[in-house]
Amino acid sequence: MTAIPAPGASRALPISATLGALGVVYGDIGTSPLYALKEAVRAAAHGGPVTHNAILGVVSLILWALILIISLKYALLILRADNRGEGGIVALLALLSARNAQPGTWRAQLLIVGLIGAALLYGDGAITPAISVLSAIEGLKVDAPSLAPAVVPITVAILIGLFIVQKQGTGFIGRIFGPVMLGWFAVLALLGIHGIVKAPAVLAALSPLYAFEFLIHQDFHVSFAILGAAFLAVTGGEAMYADMGHFGRFPIRLAWFAVALPALVLNYFGQAAMLITDASAADNPFYQLAPDWLHYPLVAFAALATVIASQAIISGVFSLTQQSIQLGFLPRMQIRHTTSHAMGQIYVPLVNWLLAAATLGAVFGFETSDALAGAYGIAVSLLMAITTLLAALVAIQWGYPPIIVVAVNGFFFVIDCIFFAANSTKLFEGGWFPLLLAGAVAFLMLTWRGGVKLVERARASLRQPEEDLIETAVSKCQARLPGTAVFLASAPKGVPLALTQFVKHNHVLHQRVVLVTVLIEEMPRIAEEDRAEVIEIIPGITRVILHYGFMQYPTIYDGLRLACTQGKLPGIDLTDITYYIGRETIIPKEDIPGMWVWRENVFAFLQRNAERSAAFFGVPTKQVVEFGTEIEI
Repeated sequence: MTAIPAPGASRALPISATLGALGVVYGDIGTSPLYALKEAVRAAAHGGPVTHNAILGVVSLILWALILIISLKYALLILRADNRGEGGIVALLALLSARNAQPGTWRAQLLIVGLIGAALLYGDGAITPAISVLSAIEGLKVDAPSLAPAVVPITVAILIGLFIVQKQGTGFIGRIFGPVMLGWFAVLALLGIHGIVKAPAVLAALSPLYAFEFLIHQDFHVSFAILGAAFLAVTGGEAMYADMGHFGRFPIRLAWFAVALPALVLNYFGQAAMLITDASAADNPFYQLAPDWLHYPLVAFAALATVIASQAIISGVFSLTQQSIQLGFLPRMQIRHTTSHAMGQIYVPLVNWLLAAATLGAVFGFETSDALAGAYGIAVSLLMAITTLLAALVAIQWGYPPIIVVAVNGFFFVIDCIFFAANSTKLFEGGWFPLLLAGAVAFLMLTWRGGVKLVERARASLRQPEEDLIETAVSKCQARLPGTAVFLASAPKGVPLALTQFVKHNHVLHQRVVLVTVLIEEMPRIAEEDRAEVIEIIPGITRVILHYGFMQYPTIYDGLRLACTQGKLPGIDLTDITYYIGRETIIPKEDIPGMWVWRENVFAFLQRNAERSAAFFGVPTKQVVEFGTEIEI
């Protein structure tokens, strides 16, 4: 199959794509200065006064975390592990062909690890909007401490509004992402320069020795607490890889090295410089860095920036959900395209409101960004470690020398593990929350995946071979009904159960029978000329296999129309055909080998509530006939 590039990725001008990357890719990490240095300095002080060495050690640690994890690992290394231009944990799994791995093999174990990594993004997606918007609105307390009780209600109102507008699409918001975030990074840089000018001695922390010496002279538990807090400065960096397909490798790197990294470094050093001159500002160094007259406008600007960061993570969760459904990791859900000219803009109602509930639950449960900082980081650090591991396996699969891959990726994997261990100390401070969400999603993914395999095994035992269909058509059903019947088939071989049921009860076939199977390939996109594979079984009975990439939305009607336009299905009027679809009822049985019965019941519940095949695959509703079938697993 021939892959085609992501829509817009190849056509967008580098400057336009770079501006877009600033808004979507770096929204999360761009708002980290609101809370990252504050939490790291607080951890370094561990209840005592903030010392000069602690400030320099913390800002040096943040700087080198940005350089090692984001600049070197992600921007220069991980971005190379693309699946025909697409990135992200699902793209890595597709590259490693883990989806169809045989049980008990290392690839099957890899699939479990990868699905856990994908599930971690859901935990991250619930925490990011909560901590980002909370930290922005908390700026109100700098000049007006009496407004403290209003912080949570205002945050909740903003987040509810954000989740409500998702169904309207994000086209308007998307157009202002880039310019607003460019302005935000400019403000970060200017505020940082304003602080550095007051205490230029802070620039000594450019040396990594300050970070190293500060950490080794602390107690073990204090060093881990500092590392866990400093990691907040790099959360959001994983979006560089996940969003690569939307903007391209070069614009993402250009946006990072030319704008985001310099602005972040300047701001962190500016905050550190201010703390050197006024340690009392440690409660909120970001807002204290700005002149008093700028505080309220800065709160409004920060709120807008955090809304953009939250929107980016929500859209990312929608995209991840669609990819997971396509590859068979999640049940079918209703997916709405919010615009006709941009395939990437989708809305998944169920995921939107579950994510809203989790995010609002985090706001009400933790109430402050300081408390949420304990919950933030653990999911991202584990995801980064999994990404590094999978990228190493991809590099070896591509033929890179294993010694070099192990040395390079092993170095970064050790760093990831150190940060994960540091964040693990926050497990009981709130780190359990995103892990609980991720664990629930991973359980559902693995249960759905296992159940689908059991159902396919049951189908295979019931499915007739093509030879039986040919014999039926030739000898038993010589009289044919007028018109064309399309039967949806889950496998590209054998007879669909719906067709077997139809012949069993009606003892007749249509003049033209088309067996349609949708196959999702382990590549992002399939070109239109390779979409439809047409195989004539016998005259009047045709098999059509529609190939889609995991980033594409599979529509049977459009696929058949394309096949007709290309001359592969002559003589068919798509407005005058009937679609026959099997609707299966899952019956868990204890005496049939498979999963635990309680898990099979969970799968049966998911299957009953999944989006109907006809609706999900875009089949015209007025032309559908469903056949019910019971499947025992």
